[in-house]
Amino acid sequence: MATERFLLGGFDMVTKSYDYIIVGAGSAGSVLANRLSEDGRFTVLVIEAGRASHPWSFIPVGFAKLIENPAANWLYSSEPDEGSGQRRIPIPRGKLLGGSSSINGMVFVRGQPQDFDHWAQLGNRGWSYQDVLPFFKQMESYSGGDEEYRGRNGPLKVTDPVENGPLYDAMFEAAEQIGIKRTQDYNGARQDGVGLTQATILKGRRMSTAHCYLKPARERSNLTIVTNALTERLLIRNGRCIGVRFSVDGQTTEVQANHDVVVSAGAVNSPQLLELSGIGQPAILKAQGVDIVHELPGVGENLRDHYAPRMKWLVSRSGITYNDVARGPGLVWQAFKYAVTRTGFLSLPAGPMRAYVHSREGLESPDLGISLQPFLVTEGVKLDSRRGLTMIVQVLRSESTGSIHIQSANPAEPPAIRFNFLSAEDDKTKLISGMRIVRNWINAPAMNDFRGVEFAPGPNIQGDDELLDWVRQNAETTYHPVGTCKMGSDTMAVVDDRLRVHGLEGLRIVDASIMPTLTSGNTNAPSIMIGEKASAMILEDAETYAARAA
Repeated sequence: MATERFLLGGFDMVTKSYDYIIVGAGSAGSVLANRLSEDGRFTVLVIEAGRASHPWSFIPVGFAKLIENPAANWLYSSEPDEGSGQRRIPIPRGKLLGGSSSINGMVFVRGQPQDFDHWAQLGNRGWSYQDVLPFFKQMESYSGGDEEYRGRNGPLKVTDPVENGPLYDAMFEAAEQIGIKRTQDYNGARQDGVGLTQATILKGRRMSTAHCYLKPARERSNLTIVTNALTERLLIRNGRCIGVRFSVDGQTTEVQANHDVVVSAGAVNSPQLLELSGIGQPAILKAQGVDIVHELPGVGENLRDHYAPRMKWLVSRSGITYNDVARGPGLVWQAFKYAVTRTGFLSLPAGPMRAYVHSREGLESPDLGISLQPFLVTEGVKLDSRRGLTMIVQVLRSESTGSIHIQSANPAEPPAIRFNFLSAEDDKTKLISGMRIVRNWINAPAMNDFRGVEFAPGPNIQGDDELLDWVRQNAETTYHPVGTCKMGSDTMAVVDDRLRVHGLEGLRIVDASIMPTLTSGNTNAPSIMIGEKASAMILEDAETYAARAA
């Protein structure tokens, strides 16, 4: 094996070849780096475009400081389209070790068993719920729930928030009044019901994959991590990916992979890198002056995300929302409380309560997700001076699809992101149903002592068309882009069920871009699971190759 040393930032490469090269140290890439370097047999290089860390990343509520921060965020935005009222919608993506797990809202949602069974039904062997459950259990350490479904000793720490009070009590009671039962574990046997949000937070600290997977592996002599390094293209020779070219501070180098190059750059950057490398739709590549290396029409297609209106109410009772207790002098107290107890406003995940509900009777599983923020925010993600609450509703398995494609051959130029929201009729119907369920929830008797005026959308907006028009003008994503290098065996699939790129050797994609469809909820936990499962498959294949060679 080559002699190596750990490198974090700067540019001082010792070797030019590695057994595995991982592009991207995000939610899945950090898992790969840990697992592939774990037993010391293989040399591993990780190339990360962002910096090592950011001070706000460690504090849970710091996500509000990072959502518009170019020091930790790619700060993408979508192309205007009809579904977004011709607006450009912000698309935060993590740009530092841990990727989006270092800037997200820390909400831990696996999704439903049906999500993964559907992947298997599409022809992806080994991806049913029973196949992926062991990896979900392997990755987590969670003290609640049933051991049949939950992991106890994994690297990723998952906890329940220490949140209570009269507003939460009223919200739980109101949910019961409209038929939403309380659940103790929406990541267990069934997702249905309302409960407090499970989060990747421990003792007031964010549990990113950088902290839980990369940090324990950093001192390994066979693991090299390069930060602030922009990967410019994959190197393809005779139908095989042999390495990558990347640059740091304007200095460019090429490194070779003895086994595989694994692209874990995320749903935006993975298809971008493939297209920059000449892999994709010929017409798109030619238009940007990129030589065609391998025709693969599905690259950049099948983009999906959760489109979510934020419905808002004033709260009539003082002292119970964070708009009252976490502004001005209250923020000083919250900072002191966090410093001493690691609880309070600064320790919160995004949306500390959530519910999974049915848009209509007769459905086998929930198709809508609703989350509560016990506060209002203004532009710039600052706490509003008014006291209130925000309810975020989304269609869990949205059928509207869009695309991500390069706009030039320059790797530093963002790709064009087209969501095509609300293009599927079913999404419109379900979203309207979800908004009406939210209104029923807030208007239930248990909320009488708390409910103030609804001001978004507002009581004057009632009809289906009016609601949809308001959504087009106001909704945002919940930052869950997936699907742009989807797994499958059809003509639009980019990778097979072992995450190998169709038609090329030595190249895999391991991140949220491989999801054929959306999972039912936040996508960070499934992305980490994908990293775990891919690591096991890659190591399995390494054993097979070794056995054949012997």
